[in-house]
Amino acid sequence: MTQNFMPDFQDEQALQAHQLKGLQWTVKHAYQGSDFYRNQMDHVGISPADICSLADLERLPFTTADDLRAGYPFPLRCVPFEQIVRVHASSGTTGKRKVLCYTQKDLDDWCHFFARCYQMAGVTAEDRVQIAVGYGVWTAGMGFQLGCEKIGALAVPIGPGNVDLQCQFLVDFQPTVFCCTASMALLMAEEIHQRGIADQINVKKIIYGSERSSVSMRQKISQLFGGAELFDITGLTELYGPGTGIECSDHDCIHYWGDYYIVEIVDPETLQPVPAGEWGEMVVTTLCKEAAPLIRYRTRDITRLIPGRCSCGCVLPRHSRILGRSDDTFIFRGVNIYPSSIDSVISAFDGLGSEYQIHLSRDEQRGRDSLKLVVERAQHGRGDTDAVLIEKLLHQVKKQLLVTPEVELVAYGCLPRSQGKSKRVFDARITDPIV
Repeated sequence: MTQNFMPDFQDEQALQAHQLKGLQWTVKHAYQGSDFYRNQMDHVGISPADICSLADLERLPFTTADDLRAGYPFPLRCVPFEQIVRVHASSGTTGKRKVLCYTQKDLDDWCHFFARCYQMAGVTAEDRVQIAVGYGVWTAGMGFQLGCEKIGALAVPIGPGNVDLQCQFLVDFQPTVFCCTASMALLMAEEIHQRGIADQINVKKIIYGSERSSVSMRQKISQLFGGAELFDITGLTELYGPGTGIECSDHDCIHYWGDYYIVEIVDPETLQPVPAGEWGEMVVTTLCKEAAPLIRYRTRDITRLIPGRCSCGCVLPRHSRILGRSDDTFIFRGVNIYPSSIDSVISAFDGLGSEYQIHLSRDEQRGRDSLKLVVERAQHGRGDTDAVLIEKLLHQVKKQLLVTPEVELVAYGCLPRSQGKSKRVFDARITDPIV
C-alpha cells in the first residue's frame, strides 16, 4: 500500500493560513502552560490575543539554548507530567544537556514527517534501510527507525560505528538505503573498496545528516558507493529531532516542513530579519508541538531562505544546506562540541595554561575527521612530564566529551594573544562550497 505523507496545500497562501492558526495556538498554549514563556511575553508586553498575523511573530521574544539549560531537566514544559511519554537529549557537551520532552502526539507528528523525508527521497516499502546513527537518549536512531517503519520499509538498526558489522550487513541483507553521518558515509565508502566488496552491495540512496559536507565530499561518497544518490537531512533535538527537512530529488535545496514550524533568518549580531536569499541564523517557531514548544528559538545554524517554488513542484518552503554555525560550536564525528567544554577540561590541570587551539581536518584518503588539540603549558608549570600530562588530558577529554583528539603541548606564550575574542577553532575540513 502506497502512503502519502505530504500535505495537501494547493498554494503558499493556504500554507500561510495554516501557519497563522498554528502560531496563534502555540503562543496561547505556551502562555497558559509555561511560567517561562508567560514571563517572557509579559516582559515585552505581548499576549496571545495580540497575534493577528504572521508579521506579529517578530514581536515575540527569542528563546535560546541557555534557556533550555536553565530549565533543566524539563525546560519549556507546557503540559502536565502525566502527558509526557518520552524525553530525548542533544549530543551537546557543555554543562547540562538540552533535554526535551514529548507527548504522544509530538511523537506521532515526528514519525509522520520523518516518513515524509523518506518519501521525498523516493524510499518505499520495497526498500531495506540500514541505520548507522546513534540510539538511546539521542533522537537520531529512534527517528530514523520509526520513520522507516512508518513508511513500510525494512529497518536494519545497527547504530553507529562497528564497521565490520556494517559491511557484513550491507552484503548479507542487501539494504538499498544507508542512513548515517557524512563522515560515516565516507568511511564506509572507503572500507567497501578496501575490502573489495563494492560489487556485492546494493545501496542506491544515502540519507545523511548531523554534519556539514562539501560538494566534493558528496561526489566522492556517491562515486565510491557506485553512484548512490545522496540526501542531506536536517533537524535538531529541540525541534523534535532529525527529519525536519530534506533534499528533494532536484538536490538544490532543503525542503523544510512549514506546516510544522516557521523559519526566520536573522542577522546573528543585530537579530534583525534579513531579506530572502541572504545568509543568516535560522530561528524556528513550532506550530503544534505540545510538550515543549519553541518560540523564536535561535538554532545558531547559518543558512538562507530560497524564495519561489522549487523546480520539483513541491509547495513546501526551502532553505539552503547548512553553511555553519553562528557560535563556535562544531560537530566532530556526530558529537556537538563547545570550545567552552574543552576549556573546562583544560582548566582542571595545574600544569596547563589557559591558551589552546582546536584544529579540525579531514583525511580524504581514509575518509576520517581528525581533531588536534594544541595546549600551552602553564607559565610556571612543574610536576608531570609532557607524556603524563597528555595521557591525563586525553583521558578526561574522552571521558567528558566522548571524543579522542590528538594532543600537542607547546611552551607558554607560543600561541597568539588577542585583545578581542581569540580564535580557538580552525576547521579545515570543508574547503569547497556546500552548494
